[in-house]
Amino acid sequence: MTPKEPKLKIIPLGGLEEVGRNMMLIECERDIIIIDMGLQFPEEDMPGVDYIIPNISYLRGKENYIRGVLITHGHYDHIGAIPHLIGKIGNPTIFTARLTRAIIEKRQEEYKTKEKLNIYTITSSDILQLGCFKIEFFRVNHNIPDGLGIAIHTPCGLIVHTGDFKFDPQPIGDEPADIAKIARFGGQNVLALCSDSTSAETKGHSISEKTIKENLKQIFEQAEGRIIVSTFSSLITRIQQIFSLAAELGRKVAIDGYSMKVNVDIARRLGYLKVKKGVQISVKETKRYPDRKIIILCTGAQGEERAVLMRIANKEHKELQIEKNDTVVFSSSVVPGNERTVQRLKDTLTRQGAKIFHYQMMDIHAGGHGAEDDLKTMIQLTKPRYFIPIHGNRYMLKIHGDIAKSCGIPENNIFLADNGQIIEFLSDGKGFLTRKKVPADHVMVDGLGVGDVSHIVLRDRKMLAADGMLVVIVTIDGKTGRLIQNPDLISRGFIYMKESKRLVEQTRKKARQIVERQDPRALANYAHIKNKLRDEIGQFLYYKTQRRPMILPVVIEV
Repeated sequence: MTPKEPKLKIIPLGGLEEVGRNMMLIECERDIIIIDMGLQFPEEDMPGVDYIIPNISYLRGKENYIRGVLITHGHYDHIGAIPHLIGKIGNPTIFTARLTRAIIEKRQEEYKTKEKLNIYTITSSDILQLGCFKIEFFRVNHNIPDGLGIAIHTPCGLIVHTGDFKFDPQPIGDEPADIAKIARFGGQNVLALCSDSTSAETKGHSISEKTIKENLKQIFEQAEGRIIVSTFSSLITRIQQIFSLAAELGRKVAIDGYSMKVNVDIARRLGYLKVKKGVQISVKETKRYPDRKIIILCTGAQGEERAVLMRIANKEHKELQIEKNDTVVFSSSVVPGNERTVQRLKDTLTRQGAKIFHYQMMDIHAGGHGAEDDLKTMIQLTKPRYFIPIHGNRYMLKIHGDIAKSCGIPENNIFLADNGQIIEFLSDGKGFLTRKKVPADHVMVDGLGVGDVSHIVLRDRKMLAADGMLVVIVTIDGKTGRLIQNPDLISRGFIYMKESKRLVEQTRKKARQIVERQDPRALANYAHIKNKLRDEIGQFLYYKTQRRPMILPVVIEV
């Protein structure tokens, strides 16, 4: 018998139809490695959902074949699903860099019932052998230190996974990307490049963090009073800039926001964040200094309801309120879907006398993702035979695919995949974007529930949010099956009953008619009568109001 020829599978479980929920499987010869295990924040049509994680049902029964989990960096869209998923796949070893490890372990502490993680710290110079896979790493720049790209030597060829990356010749608190090493991989006949697409539609090169620091310094020098800077809590490079500028300009920095405090503590403890002695103070201590000596560094740049900046704006913060000469700096871009909330936050701050600066006014934020010229550089360095754009919506993937085509990659060798779609390579290096798919639908986390919020539950929540609900209560004699009293109605979010007396009486009459025309023997079947009330009252109210409230029938037997 001839041996079965190796077949390599690349299976994205998330990150190819959205920004977030990044997770990819690479499978060959009964060996599986996983790259990243992230979450996605909910979309506008997902009321009540905390976040979304990948579907791992494909891995059921394959736990013993998982050789390791490789994490590229410490952002939640790459690590956030670990507490929910790692135990379900047998708690395999996680391989990642030092800062990323500390962030993962801190997050795991918040889930006291979860497993103790098996984590192995790696550096960009380490080499791993995981089953049939030989793994190497290379430094990339992002907006958090310790970002890694991954080179995977497989029986079918070399796969390069960039992670989130950009090229920054003058990074803050980090080393430049290892371009020489990336080029060395490019000389080893790269079979496929999986490359970050998040900023594919941005022309030119990504902005250097050095430029951001210079612009922030200009704002800080001109500020007459306190400076309030709001940014992502994981943006360690930006936080370092704030501390450096504060020391240079003689200001004190007070940090507020749980996630910001946690990340600063981790980064300082590990030496990734350098803070001059005496610069950091508590929020309470800010009252001891003149306003012109104070910087508040906080969370809330996305307009999150309970974040620090929103509580300050709404005058709900115990220690801080906006004063006339305050300067508020939004040192982050607006996440799609948050535009309206952030605009209202800016309006509120402006009404209270604050002066606002944001990234559309001047370069005070640089994303951690490569723009068009960075993406071209990565393709030219690695010279892949096949190209797989990852990390982004379909629109971003398509633009990145066009960039690859402009770099000389044949269109047939550019695979624009969906989540769950299997990409296969044979031992001779021939690749296929197959029509085969594994489950990759949304798994929603709501409070302590994981996966118990279905699309039906979301539909009901949206219906309640749009048209409200009406409870119809009918009381039936248990012996005769007859109505004992007129049906009662309770409305929430549908109508104000005191101002809709005619509609209320018409609805009561309709409910009474529905019950009375039923055979008394059929009334013992409560499911039957409930369905009748739900369907017919729903149709009646739509005819009267052109709205579809959720109808909740309640049958009481006495």
